[in-house]
Amino acid sequence: MLTLGVLASGRGSNFQSIIDSIESGFLKAKVALLVTDNPGAYAINRAQKHGIDHMVLTPKDFPGRDAYYSRIAAELKNRGVELVILAGFMRIVGKALIDQYRNRVMNIHPALLPSFPGLHGQEQAADYGVKISGCTVHFVDEGMDTGPIIIQAVVPAYHDDTEDSLGSRILKEEHRIFPCAIRLFAEGRLCVEGRKVIIKGDRKDFAVTNPPLDQ
Repeated sequence: MLTLGVLASGRGSNFQSIIDSIESGFLKAKVALLVTDNPGAYAINRAQKHGIDHMVLTPKDFPGRDAYYSRIAAELKNRGVELVILAGFMRIVGKALIDQYRNRVMNIHPALLPSFPGLHGQEQAADYGVKISGCTVHFVDEGMDTGPIIIQAVVPAYHDDTEDSLGSRILKEEHRIFPCAIRLFAEGRLCVEGRKVIIKGDRKDFAVTNPPLDQ
């Protein structure tokens, strides 16, 4: 059984999708600890409801960034965490944590990376006028949303989309693919080669268009 540690800053809807996938049996995993930088995060309520330990660690209580992420890494390792999940953690992860969990920190981003990294990817995509948007699960490196891509899901984008309307469409796919990426890791099907993630047994026979092409 895979042992997970989750970092979250807000409502934790992706955290909930992971909990649900574990409780349904889709994921053979357990969450050993939720770490949040926000004492008011709703993710704490979710952890309490499901009997998951949580800890509030805020950067202001540490002498520097390295000390902060070293403490998080220590707490995770003390609980036997094998894979770290960023479920709406609104900070760039420090090297002190990444070095301890190289290619074992996963994040989900609400855009099709490498397009529209950083905050408000949904708004940027809608304003740009893309026809297809989506979300990306990736391993975390020292950059902002620059790590190797594991899974991407695609949704249509329309001319009258706003950040909220496109974001709600994307969020449904986030909840679907994040547990799938974790399951692939748990099954030993992910291999990182350079900046590519190789998935054992993946398919190569599909395409997506928006609007649909005339046949």
